[in-house]
Parts: sequence; C-alpha cells; structure tokens
Amino acid sequence: MNASEHVANIVKALPKAPGVYRYFDKDGTIIYVGKAKNLKNRVSSYFLSSNKLSRKTQILVSQICDIEYTVVDSESEALLLENVLIKRLQPKYNIMLKDDKTYPWVCITNEEFPRILYTRHKTDNGEYFGPFSSVYTIKTLLALIQQLYPIRSCKHNITEQGIKDGKFDICLDYHIGNCLGPCIGKIDKETYSAMFVDIRKILRGDLQLVQGFLKQKMQAHAAKLEFEEASKFKQKLDILENYRSKSTVVDTNISNIEAYGFAKDINSCYISYLRIQNGTIIASHSLEIRKRIEETDEDILAYAIVDIREELKSTVKTIILPFKIDFPIENVKFEYPQKGDKGKILELANRNAKFYMLEKHKQVESKDPEKNTQRKLETLKSDLKMDVLPVHIECFDNSNIQGTNPVASCVVFKNAKPSKKDYRHFNIKTVVGANDFASMEEIIYRRYHRLLEEGEPLPQLIVVDGGKVQLSFAVRSLEKLGLIGKVTIIGIAKRLEEIFFPGDDIPLYLDKNSESLKIIQQARDEAHRFGITFHRKKRSDNFLKSELDDIKGIGPKTKTILLKEFKTISGIKEASMERLTEVLGMAKAGIIYGYFHKYR
Repeated sequence: MNASEHVANIVKALPKAPGVYRYFDKDGTIIYVGKAKNLKNRVSSYFLSSNKLSRKTQILVSQICDIEYTVVDSESEALLLENVLIKRLQPKYNIMLKDDKTYPWVCITNEEFPRILYTRHKTDNGEYFGPFSSVYTIKTLLALIQQLYPIRSCKHNITEQGIKDGKFDICLDYHIGNCLGPCIGKIDKETYSAMFVDIRKILRGDLQLVQGFLKQKMQAHAAKLEFEEASKFKQKLDILENYRSKSTVVDTNISNIEAYGFAKDINSCYISYLRIQNGTIIASHSLEIRKRIEETDEDILAYAIVDIREELKSTVKTIILPFKIDFPIENVKFEYPQKGDKGKILELANRNAKFYMLEKHKQVESKDPEKNTQRKLETLKSDLKMDVLPVHIECFDNSNIQGTNPVASCVVFKNAKPSKKDYRHFNIKTVVGANDFASMEEIIYRRYHRLLEEGEPLPQLIVVDGGKVQLSFAVRSLEKLGLIGKVTIIGIAKRLEEIFFPGDDIPLYLDKNSESLKIIQQARDEAHRFGITFHRKKRSDNFLKSELDDIKGIGPKTKTILLKEFKTISGIKEASMERLTEVLGMAKAGIIYGYFHKYR
C-alpha cells in the first residue's frame, strides 16, 4: 500500500468528533498540527479538491504520508492541546510565534523577608505580576508601594537565623523611615509578610480594597483622638487616590476582564493583550504570529488567547474580542462590544496591536529595506487581488485651470518608491477645452502605444486620479491597445479615497492607515504635484511669450536680462525710462518703455 492509499484509508476512518490531528512526512517528521470541531470534515477538506487550496497548502498536502489524531471531549480541549503541541514540536507548516519575552514584570521574591523588584526575565525565584507595558509604569507602581509600605530594598539574604547571629548591619533606609529593620529583628516575619497581602492586591489592581482598609484604619485612629497616626493613613490614602486617578482608563466598576486587539499584514498577525481591573490597565502584552499556510484570523486569535493566558496564568472569565472565534474556552465568556466603556477598551487594544505592527515594520525597514519593500508590494498585490507583484506602478493626473493650458502628468513608482527619472509630462493635443475625461483617454493611449512600439516594459499597475467615469475613459485606450487583462488599472476618487475597478460599480475601501492605500495616495499626490508644476510653468511661459516675445527688437538675451532685473512683467511695466536705460541702454529702453506706454 502506497502513502496516498494509506492516508486515504485514515481519512475515511476519522471520527466526527472534536480533536487534534498531526500530519507526518515520509521521514516520520510531524509537519503540521491542527485542531478541529469535527475531525472528519476538517481533515477531509485538505484532500477533496486541490484547486481550492493555496499553493502553500498544496505543497503541505503533497508531503503528507501519515496522519495521527487525538479525540478530546470538547472544542476547548482541542484548542488547548493544539497550542501545547505546536509550542513543543514547532512543525514546519504551523504558525510561528515571534515573541521576545522581554516585557517587564514585578516580582515578589521567595525569601523569608521578601523583596519587590522588576525584571524582564521570569524564573522560579518568586511570584510574578504583569507583564507591564513599560518600565516607567513599574517604577511608578513601585514608588507608590514604597510610600505605602516600608519594605526592605537591600539584597541581603535575610533569615531568622542570620538575624539571631547578628550577621547584618542596619542601613540608612531604616533611619529615614523607609524600612522597618527586619535585618536586626525590629519587625517579625509574620508582621512583615502581612504587608504583602495589600501589596499583592495593588499589583493585581485591587486598589479599592486597599483604600477601604486604609480608610478604616484612619477613622479608627481618629475616633481614639490619635490624630498623628490618623494623618499617616490619610497621606497614604491621598497617594493611592492620586495614582488611581492617573491610571484609570474607564469606569472603575469594569473589573477582571481581558481584551485582545488584532492587526495584520500579508505575513503576520499582531495581537495586543490588556488586563483591566477596577477600570485600570494592570497588565499588557503584545506578540507577533507568523502565518504559514491558510490559517484564518479566527484560528490565529484563538491560538494567541490560549498562549497568552497560559503564559500569564490567567483565570479571567470575561474576554473582549474584535471578532468572533469558533472555538470556545471553558468557563470563559466572549464579548464583542461596539461602544461604551468596553468598546473603548477594545479600541485601545486594537490601537496597541496596530502600533505594535508598525513598530515591527520600522524595525524590519531599518534592518532589511528590501524585505520591507517586498512585504509592502505583497500586501498591495493581495489587497487589489492582483496576479503579479506591482513592482512597476504608473499614476496619471490631468491639470487645467479654467480650461486653459490643459496638460497631464505620469509618475512612475518602482519597488514602491518614486522613480523620478521616468516621470513624463503631456501636452493635450486632440482635446479642445477642459475635458478631463477625453484628456485621460488621450494620454493613456499615447503613453502605452509608445511603450509598445519601443518594446519597453509595461507597468503591473496603472492608477488613474479619478472615479468611475475617469477610469472608464482610461480603459477605452487599453482596449484599443489590447492591454485589458494584461495590466491592472484602478481609479482613486479623492472624496472618500474609494478604489474603483473597471466594470465594478462598488468601490473598494482600504483601511485609511493601510500601507496599500498609502502607496496609492503617494503616487496620486505625486502625479498631482508634478502636473501642477508643469501647468504653472506652461501658463507662465505662455504669458511671458505674449507680453515680451511680440516686442520687435527684443530678443531672448534682452528678455532674460529684463526678467532677472525686474522679476515680473509688472516690474518691467512700472520701471522708469531712466531705470530701463541703466539696465539696457538708451535704444532698447526706448523700445520697451514705448511698447508698454503706447509710445513709439
């Protein structure tokens, strides 16, 4: 029995139950791990019709020589098991998690007299809280805790036996009130450890509980007329309230929820995680997941949720998501808010994901500009549903003011960057008056008729500045030249930045921050700038010609001297006979002065 028959028999016998499947190649190496709500339906879909599969998936299927599967009780278990296997086995065709794991954490150390510190590397030496978005956030939080609770900051390995043996000397922190002196037995282990009950609550974002405790203590001391002690608790309350007011992002009643933001480009998806407690962000995390074959956004987001929750040991029961995922997580409720405070949280998470994506793009651009350009072009190709990479783009724009001096411009982008040496200007020859549509038809025909005659390469993408009508006139010229289907042509309308395709009344709307739209806009704006510059020059040249070139006895050299000295026609007209004589001499000054003052 050959491999294909062996695989076919396994597929026929698959159960219609949730589970995880594993594909092996001829060497017995696992090349792909996947989850399924229905194993038989999901695995069978790979082998029904290769025409419906992407090229990458076809390559994967061609290498499958054996299949193993594990049936589980629920979709949730399938999701968890898939996550474990992908991370442990790292199969060739599975998504790849790209996470530097260097986010800052707060650690309460595993010591008899614990310390609190921040670190970027988790070990087994303590209890961790976070991760936090920045070191600044952690330092602010640690400063708050230090003001509220005088815990030690020294690095001594303080033990009760060491205290009895007198191994430690008291430090300055004790004398200024920042430490209670555990190293010399000034505070016992139980009393010292009791402070960390409240500290853990603060690190988890439970500020209200700590505030209630401090308020109760303040009122109790005040009732006993112990105003000095009551004042100390009042100061701590003020510190805590100041911190809470600065860190609250939504209503404080919104508590114990997670939000996941999502952004993507052609190669990767970017997920941003926020943990909200009492209206405050107490943890944040972002990661990049590199796509390998035909993973859906839903599959990747589900994988990320499981990975992040496992990493952070999260038990949160409410999760806010930007779109629905098919795989549930046991004892967890998914919400998809569009407005309100939860909508604001989701918007913030999505914004963080987008910023994280842009940050990664900048890093790639600085390290490998060619790779970044390739990614941009692949994204543009995907967004416009093109068959080839748009390495060569040409964009056209018309320019006329009140119907005068109609001109047009063509700008060229190669590898997503302007190629200024290839820019071209056009004087409109066959169109009378201000007819932008007919002018577009003319210049498109002239441009590509010439390229075909000269055997020059054609662009993969043509961009027309204008909507459906402007585009339709450009398409007429491509039809005459037999280029329909050989190049992609689109129109971009200014008002809503709509992208129009030939014969399609429904425009494409690209995300206003997408790199594809930015490339198209840059080409459109450059064509407009280039066309306006040429139009102004032509109008200026025509105006000068009508005013100076018709004066008998005044040649190009004299005209140049006049313009250099007087700058404008108005300046020449207003010049006195004496001033003109100084510049040109008596004879030519008389001609100029006489012409403008009707004097012969």
